[in-house]
Parts: sequence; structure tokens; C-alpha cells
Amino acid sequence: MDNLNLDVHAGEILGLTGANGAGKTTTVECVQGLRRPDSGTLSVLGFDPATQAARLRPLLGSQLQDSALPDRLRVAEAVELFAFPRAHEGGELLERFGLAERRRSAFSSLSGGERQRLFLVLALLNRPRLVILDELTQGLDPAARRNVWGAIRQLHQDGTTVLLVTHEMAEAEGLCDRIVVLRAGRVLDTGTPGELVARHANMATVQFSWPDPPASLLEEMNSLEGVCAVKRTAARITVEGSRATIAHVGLTRP
Repeated sequence: MDNLNLDVHAGEILGLTGANGAGKTTTVECVQGLRRPDSGTLSVLGFDPATQAARLRPLLGSQLQDSALPDRLRVAEAVELFAFPRAHEGGELLERFGLAERRRSAFSSLSGGERQRLFLVLALLNRPRLVILDELTQGLDPAARRNVWGAIRQLHQDGTTVLLVTHEMAEAEGLCDRIVVLRAGRVLDTGTPGELVARHANMATVQFSWPDPPASLLEEMNSLEGVCAVKRTAARITVEGSRATIAHVGLTRP
């Protein structure tokens, strides 16, 4: 990391995103005490992960990027194995995340989405104040991804703080209260999804077919607020401009 400055607010879902090698996984490993920072200070829930890991770990729940369990381990056995003395009732969490009927199923028989939901259950067993999820939906099909997203939203509704590592921008936009974009170990930008879109993706292109448009159409569209250019190629019209252009073009009448 390179002079990274990162704050996570209680009760929010904070997304860490960036290209491969940006430092996302390294950051969460430092937060959990799995890796020591080369310099600087780090405080997680009032503890230093490097020197007070034993006191911090009961307050954290995590799902690492390469999480796995033995193939023959049953779902109920995994819950029993990971439960702390003051853990949640495992059956309640299995019910909550749609795994109650899979209690006796071996890990190897679970689908990708079921495995990720099981990792969420295990991460929540110790009633954590902070949950760290690293590439939770990587490789999942769209249906399984939606199910896992629903589980994360449920955590947020319950007031759990979530640090979500993802390189899927749709996932970050749909789940996160704030997003931190990393590049080469530095914060490139941060803000709400709407703020980042407004700063970096405010341009839009609208294309539609109109075989015989009125003569005044191109002139009218050129005068719309936010429009930068209007082009016609045969029966296709392309309008380029700000994101507001989409709404204005849709309201245009001949």
C-alpha cells in the first residue's frame, strides 16, 4: 500500500474496488491482522490488528477470497465447528439464508451460491460488528449472485458494518453506501455511487432508428440541454451528451 487513508463508518457498506493488483485484498488482510502494514497506524474497532489480534478477531466476521471447506464436511458440522461460545443460534442463520434444508448436505454438494451463503453464515456466527467480504460473488451465475446480494442487503438492514471487496461495478453500485476506488495502493477517488458516476461517467449516448425523420428533428435535438452532438447515418440517429440527455431525447416530439 502507498500512504492509504481509509475510514469505514459504523453501519455502512463500504466497497473497495479497483483493477487486479490495486491493493484491495492486501487492505482487508491488514484490517484482519493477517498481514502487517510496512508503516503507518491502523485501528479497527479501537484495536491494532497487528498487536491486538486476539482481542479483535471475536468482533470480526470474514469471508476470504479463497474460502473453502473439506468436501465431506456437512453444513451443520461446519456451523458447529466455527461457532464461538457466544455465537448466534446456527439453525436461525441457516434458516435466514435459505440453507435450513441443506443442514445434512456435504460441502461438495452445494452450488456456488449456496457455498457463498454458507460462508456468510459462518462469518456471522460470532455476532461480529464488522463483516469483511472479499470477492463474495466471483464466478457465480446471475441468479446466485442476486441471492447473495439479498443476503448482504439484509446484513445492512440489521445494522452490520460491511467492508465489501469487489471489482464488479454493478455490485458496488447496487450494494454500497460509499465506494473507495484503489489504484496501486492509493485511493484514486471515493464517494457514493451517484457521486462517482457524476464525476467520471456523466456522458451518455442515445441511439434509435427513425427511417424518415422530420426535417427539423436534428436541429431540435441539437438545441436540447446537455446535447453535444447529433449524427444521422441512414435511418439511425445518434445523440451524444450528458446523462440528462437520455431523458430530454425521450421527451422530444416531431
